[in-house]
Amino acid sequence: MRTRPAFPGALAALLVATVPASLPAGAATCADRIVQARGEPSRFEVLAKAKARGNWRAQVRTMPTLGPLYANWNQALSADYRCAHGKAGHRCTAVARPCRE
Repeated sequence: MRTRPAFPGALAALLVATVPASLPAGAATCADRIVQARGEPSRFEVLAKAKARGNWRAQVRTMPTLGPLYANWNQALSADYRCAHGKAGHRCTAVARPCRE
């Protein structure tokens, strides 16, 4: 009767044990500060938000410490808008902490 060596199983167990378990799958890396950008006035609030979000993305892309990988509004933490209505229409500021996957 032949016995199999225990080495392949031990190697597999060692590899599983050394995989870092501290980071969940898809964990994000976030900037250390919040970025805010104001958009141009618009007659409609939804358009004012879109303009502010576009300016936020452009600002994050041009930041040397962040760049395009951080410019996704949907991945940002605490993403929100501050909007006001005046004579020129709605004007919004996009506020969020940039993150990347």
